[in-house]
Amino acid sequence: MCVELLTYADLGARLHISREAARSLARRRRLPRSRSEDGKALLSVDVPELRCTPRPRRGRRVDPIDAFLTQIEAVKIETFKAEVARLDAVATAYRAVFERERERADRLAVELTQAAAETTAANAWAAILEDEVAVLRNGRHAGGAIAGQAARRLGHLAAAIVEADRATR
Repeated sequence: MCVELLTYADLGARLHISREAARSLARRRRLPRSRSEDGKALLSVDVPELRCTPRPRRGRRVDPIDAFLTQIEAVKIETFKAEVARLDAVATAYRAVFERERERADRLAVELTQAAAETTAANAWAAILEDEVAVLRNGRHAGGAIAGQAARRLGHLAAAIVEADRATR
C-alpha cells in the first residue's frame, strides 16, 4: 500500500478526470485531507486501490424550439443545395449552347473571309474584262484586220468570262 500526497489537480490528472470531479470523489470517499505550505489541499491517496471510472457526461435537454429551428435550417439547407444543383445544370446547358454558337460564328467568319476573297478576285477579273472591252471598243473599225483581231479578242473575252464563272462555283 503506497500512499501519496496529491492535490486535486494531480489526482484529476492521474485519473483522467477534471479537478472538480477529483474534489467530489475525495468528498464521497472521505479521503484524508491536509493543507500544504502554500495553502493547497493535499489528499492522502492510495492510487492503485482507488478505482474511478468517469461517467459519460449527460446531454442537456433539448429545447423544443431549438430543435424545431434546427429542423427548419436543415430543410432550408437541403432546399438551397437542390437549387444550387438545378442552377448548375442550367449553367451547363447554357454553356453547351454558347459553345455551339461560338463554333457556328467561327464557321461563318471563315465563310465570310472566303466570300470577301472571292469578291476581290471577281472584282479584279471584272476590271481586266472591262479593260478588254474598252480596248475592243476603241480599236474597232468597219473592216480589215482590226475586225478579225477584235473577233479573236471577243472569243478570248468570252472564254475568260466562262472560266471566271466556273472558278466561282
